[in-house]
Amino acid sequence: MLIYESQVPASYRQEFIDAVRYYANKLSINPNWLMAVMYFESAKTFSPSVQNPYTNATGLIQFMPATANELGTSINALKNMTAAEQMYYVYKYYVRYKSKLKSYVDLYLITFFPLAAGKPLNFILQTATLPASLIANQNPVFDLDNNGQVTVGEIQKVMLNKIPASWINEFKKKRY
Repeated sequence: MLIYESQVPASYRQEFIDAVRYYANKLSINPNWLMAVMYFESAKTFSPSVQNPYTNATGLIQFMPATANELGTSINALKNMTAAEQMYYVYKYYVRYKSKLKSYVDLYLITFFPLAAGKPLNFILQTATLPASLIANQNPVFDLDNNGQVTVGEIQKVMLNKIPASWINEFKKKRY
């Protein structure tokens, strides 16, 4: 049994779990990591059509429109796929970063802010065109000290704190 498996709608649970295991194996990562990221990103629904009304990010890992296009699809196509079908695009997104997927937090960082993967805990999320304050304002859940900046350490703390205690050891391990 995978983490949050019981939260996947029964109508497509087995097909979806099979796809998660298949693609996690291809990525050489723990399938529980994928499940936890998708659970968080899909607002606990595992719905391929869930959409952020502010950014139009869509699906299991909240694909941004530009990212969907880079992957050869669109957010409209993604939201009309089954969850199992969308797993191909989840894989296609992550495989570009396969060498950086060394932990659950790395997998989440690749999802949320790829530039931060592998960086030290005090690394502040920002770019030349995306100020730290904007990232913090749009993602207050991660700005734990309310200083207008989000660090890798803050994201690590938040994401690990969301994992049920009975599962935490699975999420502290490195890649297998």
